[in-house]
Amino acid sequence: MTRKIKPYQGPAGGWGALSATTRFVFGSKQPAANIRNLLRANQVKGFDCPGCAWGDEQGKHFSFCENGAKAISWEATTKQVTPAFFRAHSVGKLQRQSDYFLEYQGRLEQPMYLNRERGHYEPISWENAFALIARHLNGLDHPDQLELYTSGRASNEAAYLYQLFGRSFGTNNFPDCSNLCHEASGVALTQAIGVGKGTVTLSDFERADAILVFGQNPGTNHPRMLHSLRNAARNGTAIVSFNNLKERGLERFADPQSPLEMLTPKDSRISSHYLCPRLGGDMAAVRGMAKLVLEWDAEALRRGKPGLLDRDFIAQHTHGLEDYMATVADTSWQQIEAQSGLSRAELRQAAEVYAGAERVICTWAMGITQHKHSVATIREITNLQLLRGQLGRPGAGLCPVRGHSNVQGNRTVGINEQPDAAFLDRLQQHFQQPMPRRPGHNAVAAIQAMLDGKARVFIALGGNIAAAAPDTPATARALANCTLTVQISTKLNRSHVMAGKEALILPCLGRTEEDVQASGPQFITVEDSFSMVHASQGVANPKSPHQRSETAIIAGMAQAVLGNKPVDWQALANNYDLIRDHIAATLPGFEQFNERLQQPGGFYLGNSAARYQWQTGNGKANFGSDPLPASLIPEAVTAKAQGMLSTLQTLRSHDQYNTTIYGMDDRYRGVYGQRMVLFMHPDEIKRRGLQEGDWVELIGVWLDDVERKVGGFKVVAYDIPPGDVAAYYPETNPLVPLHSVGDGSDTPTSKSIPILIRKQDAPRII
Repeated sequence: MTRKIKPYQGPAGGWGALSATTRFVFGSKQPAANIRNLLRANQVKGFDCPGCAWGDEQGKHFSFCENGAKAISWEATTKQVTPAFFRAHSVGKLQRQSDYFLEYQGRLEQPMYLNRERGHYEPISWENAFALIARHLNGLDHPDQLELYTSGRASNEAAYLYQLFGRSFGTNNFPDCSNLCHEASGVALTQAIGVGKGTVTLSDFERADAILVFGQNPGTNHPRMLHSLRNAARNGTAIVSFNNLKERGLERFADPQSPLEMLTPKDSRISSHYLCPRLGGDMAAVRGMAKLVLEWDAEALRRGKPGLLDRDFIAQHTHGLEDYMATVADTSWQQIEAQSGLSRAELRQAAEVYAGAERVICTWAMGITQHKHSVATIREITNLQLLRGQLGRPGAGLCPVRGHSNVQGNRTVGINEQPDAAFLDRLQQHFQQPMPRRPGHNAVAAIQAMLDGKARVFIALGGNIAAAAPDTPATARALANCTLTVQISTKLNRSHVMAGKEALILPCLGRTEEDVQASGPQFITVEDSFSMVHASQGVANPKSPHQRSETAIIAGMAQAVLGNKPVDWQALANNYDLIRDHIAATLPGFEQFNERLQQPGGFYLGNSAARYQWQTGNGKANFGSDPLPASLIPEAVTAKAQGMLSTLQTLRSHDQYNTTIYGMDDRYRGVYGQRMVLFMHPDEIKRRGLQEGDWVELIGVWLDDVERKVGGFKVVAYDIPPGDVAAYYPETNPLVPLHSVGDGSDTPTSKSIPILIRKQDAPRII
């Protein structure tokens, strides 16, 4: 493995993507099977890619991307983690290994129980595993001592069964991965337009005149989005990207499935304008655009010309414009420019694109959602769209791009620590038993409850909370404080070795694998970022006869804990059509669920806001009138720091999906064979008396007395605003304070971490 820093000159996609795809397909040791799997990915009668939640283009024979191919090949590896592996590796030894090492060992082969006396995991039967879970749960003092964590890769059927199990037990404690990433989107959109989902469909990207892209890197995190952006740019759509790093996927793209683009130097320019705001400065940037639009509108009216605002839409459908206009007027250009890091001239260019377009889409991802003022920022983006009625019309709307392939579907079917009363009423009536009404724990609250001893059992339906959550040492202590931790997983990960006093690993089938139950082959369903629900059916043979589907595992736990109340759990595990019948009976929009899945591509759930049906308290779409933050870093933190503060954002490498690390390269950023790097602007490197290639440690600064420090990072020059720096997670998660969270969302502030940077000696082994 060669470690080097070499700037990448090519476009996103192209031969680099094709080469990486080929390497991963063949590296799994069964290339023929993987190629067959790829041809069935995101196809009718095939399986939904276990990667991102971007929508499927109907009629495409090749509907996968480089990182989707990595995810599929990673899941289809022939390597297995057997009891012999656990006999050779104690938990203490595994704790010292990297995240890459753990997942690289392959698929989990059979249920395992942690023998604390020996310090090793040992085989356990499914029946004994379920009996152990039942003993712990039935021995709790209160149902809220149970935490039920969910990963976004769980199917609608598994997630619905999971929430029914938890609520039948008596708790609304459903912390999930959305709490750690996109919670701010759901909160802000629900406040503004009454529904916490995007209002656009995939076809709207073909009709838009302008697309504003905020805080996302589709080239790595959802590469299939690049096809939509490339096609839009070719059709003349203006694409304005706001991202504090220069990302190749937002600059140029060559489609690896296009012979013309592969055999010629031809590639597609993505962004017509590329602006690099400061970390956390996006709200100020959008406020500046809105200020210009309002000024231009007022000037047009003074001249007797039509204004820019859609006054009919505003009068009929919105509330709060006057207060918002007053807030904008009170916001000075000095504050906008200082906080955004962008000049008035730069913001004018973006505002001119927006004002000159008849149909505009605003899309964003985690670069927006992981700040203290993320909810206010998304409200500001929504304000901009409301000014000109850019909702509900073809080619216009709001589009949060979620990462996990079914994180949106999980929330739709009930994975929510604060469910609305109407949903609980429907469950209660249908299943003829009371449902808990107390608000439950989100991810941060769950970790704190485990730390305090108020939660004693932690069950994870997928995911890797030990690597995904903030404040890594605190999260590890929280898990260790539990009397029982249960991980339903496909591969070994950090959460398995940061376990409770008793611990189980339960191996499950992957998305790509056949799921055969008593009634025959089964399929599951997922919901993408565009509210499309479609079927997914695995095609590969399971890797072990001991692996069970997530649905069967949940049913087994529920049967052991609750018996046949309020349903025959085993009957549901035997036939997923029965689960979908319950979903259809309790969730609006899922009527005739099984029948509607027969249509190719599934069906559209719809979006009330796109139909101008505002499910808000006042029945209107609401302008927000939040002022800009007084400062992007709390003043008390700045005062506490003894040195020159920087703002760190955590991010993924290109060989990574969420916490899963496929390799050590980050091709588009020019990093090879390593992950311990710190991206800094060249001027910032000089200002700090450093040189590119120096080694540094990063010291978190927060308002408690906890020491947060990670070291061994190599300085790499990069096009990023001075004062901002970036590094990969989970290596930098120890620097994120557990209670540094977004206002109104409780999402960890992983994109705005105040740190000090200190030079250190080179590591002995590099």
